[in-house]
Amino acid sequence: MKKKALSMMLASVLAAGMLAGCSNAVSEATADDSSSGGDAAAAGTEAAADAATEDASADSTESGDTATAVTTVGDANGTHMELWSFVEAHNTFYAKMVDKWNQENPDRTIQVTFTTYPYADMHQKLLMSLEAGEGAPDICDVEMGQVPNVYAGLDTWLYPLDDAMAPYKDDMLQSRLKAYQGSDGKQYGAPFHVGATVMYYNLGVLEKYGITQDDVDAVVTWDDWAALGQKYLDALKDAGEADGKYWTSVDTGGTDWLWLAMAEYGEDWTGGFDEKANVQLDSVKNMLTMQQDWLNSGLAEVSPDGHVDLEAGYQNILDHNIVSFPKAMWYMSRFTNYMPEEKGNWYIAKCPVFKEGQNCSVGIGGTGTVVTQQASDPALAADFLCYAKMSPEGEQMIWDDLGFDVCNTSLWTDDAFAHDDNNQYNQFFRNYPYDVLAEIKDQIGTIMTVKISPTINEYVNNTTLNEILEDGDNVDDCLQELQDAVDAEQ
Repeated sequence: MKKKALSMMLASVLAAGMLAGCSNAVSEATADDSSSGGDAAAAGTEAAADAATEDASADSTESGDTATAVTTVGDANGTHMELWSFVEAHNTFYAKMVDKWNQENPDRTIQVTFTTYPYADMHQKLLMSLEAGEGAPDICDVEMGQVPNVYAGLDTWLYPLDDAMAPYKDDMLQSRLKAYQGSDGKQYGAPFHVGATVMYYNLGVLEKYGITQDDVDAVVTWDDWAALGQKYLDALKDAGEADGKYWTSVDTGGTDWLWLAMAEYGEDWTGGFDEKANVQLDSVKNMLTMQQDWLNSGLAEVSPDGHVDLEAGYQNILDHNIVSFPKAMWYMSRFTNYMPEEKGNWYIAKCPVFKEGQNCSVGIGGTGTVVTQQASDPALAADFLCYAKMSPEGEQMIWDDLGFDVCNTSLWTDDAFAHDDNNQYNQFFRNYPYDVLAEIKDQIGTIMTVKISPTINEYVNNTTLNEILEDGDNVDDCLQELQDAVDAEQ
C-alpha cells in the first residue's frame, strides 16, 4: 500500500512539476537534435510539450524499464558508476568529460554507464529508489521543477557537493548555486547554466523602420521599452504594414515574465523553504497590469500556443509578427535549431526594469545534477561531477556543445572563450552573448523552487494568466483567487 500511495503521489507531483520553472525538460532537451523537441512544440502547452518531449505518461511503469539509451564509457578497471539523465545530449556531454577526467586523474579513473530515460519516468524512478534506499544511480540529473521532491530527504538521500566544488566555487555565479542548495544551506545540485533572462531584439527588422542599436541600448525601463515599441508600430502604420504585427507577445502558458518581475523587485513566492507563499506581490501585479495595457493598446498579442518556446512561437518569430521578447539565454539554441534563417538579424540586450537600479535578469529553468548517498564512492562521484560541470574544461564543452550560458564567471571575460568567432552562437547574433552576461553579472536574481512552487505554477498557467491576459479580468481579483487556491494547499 505504501508503494502504491507513493506512486499516485509521484504521478501528481510530476504532472504539476512539469509546469514549474518555465522551461523544464523541453528547454534543455531541444539543445540536441536527437530529442523530439519539434514534436513537442506542436503539442500546444508547456506541460504537453514536456510530456511529448520525454514521452512521459501518468502510466509510467514503476520498474522504470523505459530507458531510451544505455551506453558505458571509461576505464573498465576504474570505479564503476551509474548516471541517469532525461536528455541524451547531457549524457553525451558527460561521456566526453569521463575521458577528460580519466586522462587527468589516472589514479582515480572511472567507468560510467549512462542511461537516458523519459522525463517523468526518470524522476519517478529516482524518487522511488531514494525512498526505498536502494536502486538509485550514483549521479542523476534533476530538473529544477523536481528539486523540492528530490531534496525532500536531503543528506539522507543526497551527498553534499560543498567539498567537491571548493576548487571552483569562487568562480561560480553564487546566485545560481543558491538555486540548488538545500534548506540546510548545503549544496546538493550542480547547475548546467545560468539561464540568465535577456531581451531579444530583431534588429534586422527594426532597422528597416528607423530603429537602431543605439535606440535599443538606450532602453532602461519598461516605459522606455514600450515607447520604443510604439515608435516601431507607428512606423509600420505609416508604411501600411501594421496588420498582424506587434512589438511583443505575452505568455499564458509560462511564468517567465512573472519570474523576471519578481527578480527585479527582489520578491519571491515564498520567503524561504518553510514559509507560506504570498502570490499577491507588487511585482506580479505590476507586470500583469502592464501586460494588460500592452494588449489593449495593440503593443502586444497573446503568444500563440501560450509562449514563444513552441512551434507556433517559432513561426510567429519567423513571420516577424513580434520583434522583441525576454527569454533565457538558452533560448539561443532555438534560433540555431528552429530558425536558422534568422542568422544575423538578432541582438541580445539586458532586460528593462520597472525602476532604474533594480536587478534586470533572473535565472530560468535548469538541471541541478546530484550525487546520491547510494553511490559506490560518493566523494569520487562528487569530484567528477563538479569537475564536469564547473571546471573551465567542462564549461567550455557546455558552451560549445550545449549552447548554455555557463556559471563559471571567470570565463565570461576570457576573450578566447567569450569571443570565439567559431562558436555558432557568436556567429548567429550581432553581439557577443557573454558581453551582455558580464554586464549584468551582479543583476541576476534567483527565484527559489520550493514545495509549493508546482502548485503555484500549475494554477498560474492553467487559470490566472488566461483570466487576466485572455479574458481581461481584474488583476487584483485574479491574484486573490490564486492566493485562495494556494492557501488551500498550504
